[in-house]
Amino acid sequence: METRLNFPADEIKTLSPLILAHIGDAYFHLYIRTRLLQVTRNVTRLHNLSAQIVSATAQAKTYHAIENFLSNDERDIFRRGRNAKSHTPRKATVAEYHASTGFEALLGDLFLRKNFTRLDEICELAFNVAFEEITQ
Repeated sequence: METRLNFPADEIKTLSPLILAHIGDAYFHLYIRTRLLQVTRNVTRLHNLSAQIVSATAQAKTYHAIENFLSNDERDIFRRGRNAKSHTPRKATVAEYHASTGFEALLGDLFLRKNFTRLDEICELAFNVAFEEITQ
């Protein structure tokens, strides 16, 4: 049974980058939490590690570390998300917050297009970069 919704490609193009980021944020949270089960089964440690990895600051650093692995189309989606008007961040700089929104918009776009192979490649790259950063 197919449980994922179908969105036509032309409809995805018209979605606000903030909507894409909303979907990408949810996917990235779930990916990271699931991936961390390979590291620890301690709930407190799972929470602390995932909170560090999905923070705006970590996502911004991660994006810049993996940017060269992205296609031009993927970078364009990132830029749409980065440039979207959003609220003022609480725990990150404005630049970090915008970069993390761009990163999440990219993930949301890939999810809605059902490009799960590429989505998982990018999330795994992001996980490896962020996990190395927080465990040094």
